[in-house]
Order: sequence, then C-alpha cells, then structure tokens
Amino acid sequence: PPTPELTDEVIVYEPTLIENSLVLVVNNGGTTSSLINKEGESLLTWNFDSNLGNDLEILSNGKLLGMFKPNNPFFTFGGYGGIVKILNSDSSVFWEFPHYSPNYIAHHDVEMLPNGNVLFLVWEKIETNIAQQAGVNFSAPIYPEKLIEVNLTSNEIVWEWRSWNHIIQEFDSNLPNYGSVQNNPQLININYSLPDNGDIMHANGIDYDEEKDVIYMSVNFFSEVWVIDHSTTTQEAATDTGGNYNKGGNLLYRFGNPEAYNNTLGDRIFYNNHFPNLLEGDEPGAGNMLVYGNGNNIEQSTVFEFQIPEIFNLSPNTNNEPAVVWSFTDPDLFHGRISGAVRLKNGNTLICEGDYGYWEVTPSNEIAWKWNGEGNFWRGYGYNLDDEAIINLGLN
Repeated sequence: PPTPELTDEVIVYEPTLIENSLVLVVNNGGTTSSLINKEGESLLTWNFDSNLGNDLEILSNGKLLGMFKPNNPFFTFGGYGGIVKILNSDSSVFWEFPHYSPNYIAHHDVEMLPNGNVLFLVWEKIETNIAQQAGVNFSAPIYPEKLIEVNLTSNEIVWEWRSWNHIIQEFDSNLPNYGSVQNNPQLININYSLPDNGDIMHANGIDYDEEKDVIYMSVNFFSEVWVIDHSTTTQEAATDTGGNYNKGGNLLYRFGNPEAYNNTLGDRIFYNNHFPNLLEGDEPGAGNMLVYGNGNNIEQSTVFEFQIPEIFNLSPNTNNEPAVVWSFTDPDLFHGRISGAVRLKNGNTLICEGDYGYWEVTPSNEIAWKWNGEGNFWRGYGYNLDDEAIINLGLN
C-alpha cells in the first residue's frame, strides 16, 4: 500500500513495524496538548487556561486528569504544580483540588487510583532549625517528598505518606535518626543529596500497583525508584509497622542506585530517572516496569524494562537490583530531564525524548516511528482507536 501523507514532524515511518495507535503529546509546562496519529496529524488539541505542572492523561471516561500551575505559587522548583484538575473533553473544569501554600506544593505527577481517589506528589517545607535538629547537614529549609491521596467526592485527604518520617543520618551521633545508612536500606539517607535550593529528592513520577497495593516513586536526585506500602493507614505510614507488609511507611524496596544507601553490592543503573511505568493487564511484559534512565553521566538515555521481584526483599550488603529484561538506547537518544516510555499493545515501546519528541521501537530494537516536535515534552501516552478513552472522546 502507498505510504500515507505524513506531516513534516514524522522523521521515520515504517508501515510494517508501526502500531496504528494515537499519541497524547503532553507539552511540558504548556497550555495545550494534542492527540496525534502516526501520520503526524493532530486529531484534537486541548487549550488550558493555566500552564501544565507536568502530567496529563486521558481517563477511560474521556476526561483529562492533570497537574496544573497556579498564578501565584510560593515556591517553584522545576516541575512544580499546585492544582490537580479533572477536565471535560472541551477543557472546562470538572473537578479541581488546589494544594499549595508557603509550606507545601503539589508537583509533577498525578494518578487516578482504582478506588476513584487521586494520588499525587507534594513537596513539603521543613524549616532549617527543624531539619538541623533532625541531623540534616544543611543551613536552609529542605523540601522532602510526601504523597497525598484525595477523595474526589469529599475533597478530603484520606491518606498520606511522608518521606520525612523515614530518614536516617550519619552526620551527628548526638541527634535523632542517627544510625548506619548501610545497615538500614529501608530508611532514606537525608544527607545524600543536598542541592542549594533544598529540593533534596525531586521525585518526578509515581505509579500504583493494585495487585501488591504499593506505590512506585521515581526519585530523581537519588537516581532510584522507591516502593511504598499503600495498604497502611496514615498513622501506620508514619511508623515502621503496619500494613500488608508490616513495614509501615519504610521503603519496601528500592533500586537504581545502591550508592544512595551505601550498598557495596549491585551496580548503579540510573544517573537520573523518570516515569516508573508498571506494565499491566494485556500490555506485553505485564508485571515488569519501564523506566527512562536519563543517562546524564554519559549524555545518552536508555529505556529499561525491569523484572520487578514478586516478593520485595531489601537487605543490607546484598545486590538488591532487579533484572533488566529489555532495554533500548541510541546515540541520538538523550535528554537529561523529563521523558518516559510506555508499552504499546503490539509489543512496541513508545518513548518520549523530552527535548525532541517521540520514538516507537520494536521488541528487537528496530525504529518504527519518530516524530520530531517543536518544544519540550513531558511524556507521551499511547491510545488505541478502540480504547474506551478514545471512544468516550467521540473521535470515532
């Protein structure tokens, strides 16, 4: 068959390899996002009355869930948001939840949970004196991560996890939280990453595993993915007991950078990372996880597919890294920030290279499609023509 008419942005188009599906182009921090086909044609563009604070996806009912920026935030690290919104397909607001103040701000990523609640990342401010009294070797406020789950009907926060409750330090034996980082991999070395602005963790992505009832969180400045028990109560999440795993809010598992907890075994995989994307249901590789390794050490990015352990085991001085079952890299694939990857139904992988656009690659690493857009792209999501989300958008 003749090659269809392609737009100028389509750089590679291999009809025998490509999946005939749509891509949600999420413009990083932009006021628009578009749904395009593989010919590069825009089928639908949404216009927003405020800038994206990063994530945006189409829900199965055709509505959009996204993180957006307020007009007057109190602090603005890269990827800041502040307002979680659900939009109707015409971009009008169906639901919104502002979450920002001088002491906290929602940021980066948001997830719709199977129970109908919304989960998202929050930076919380810890004042200098409180941080120092807890053993942080830093002379300014710090902004560690927390997770918040909100009920859409009541607008109440129904669950919360704070990284601040699960820290360890080797800086001062006379202060709280003192202990061996190496012997306590379930705790977070609060002095591992101390950039000048106090954004010490810079988590940038979350995904939820319904089967295990855990949350995967990409922690960029630790170059790790952390696994957190979601089955706890908020009270249990502040301790080291309770929940299905009886570890409270301690880390159940972590991978990507053994150096972050002084582990002598296991090789470092990530030098910055984005989008821990658990493959589920009928996605090829279900149970595995895709992570975009930004590769800032070699200025070349790699998409990894990991075999996530059935049982989480996190032991000191043990190789805790998961097996890599597939990966893709290319000398032309590099962006040190944002970016991500999703698995398509035909087994191909759709990669977002943040400052370029999108690649589609086959399981044998052939390049099926490349789209070079103008600007910066947070992520891309793939949708089949018969997906509920697309049918409910009324595109067919």
